[in-house]
Amino acid sequence: MLHTVNKSPFTSQTLVQCLGHLSDGAAVLLIEDAVVGATAGTAAGEAVAACLKKCPVYVLGPDLMARGISEGRVVKGVQMVDYAGFVKLVTEHDAVQSWL
Repeated sequence: MLHTVNKSPFTSQTLVQCLGHLSDGAAVLLIEDAVVGATAGTAAGEAVAACLKKCPVYVLGPDLMARGISEGRVVKGVQMVDYAGFVKLVTEHDAVQSWL
């Protein structure tokens, strides 16, 4: 399953809740304001780094850029994708769970 999160972890518990419900074979894609959760040196970034031990985490590059976050500030191991990569992730997984 692909889990998409769009809420900032600094204003919502959505990312934390998502990370607590992952199963084998899952992947996480951070989009919109949730991309700030992939920033290294934050509590959210530490949670994302821990998650990487059991499943891949992706971040939508255009959303990072729109928020002024450089790729160098992203937690090591988080993979940046573009819109085509977003579509590819959706097609590679049996289901998509959007965390609102």
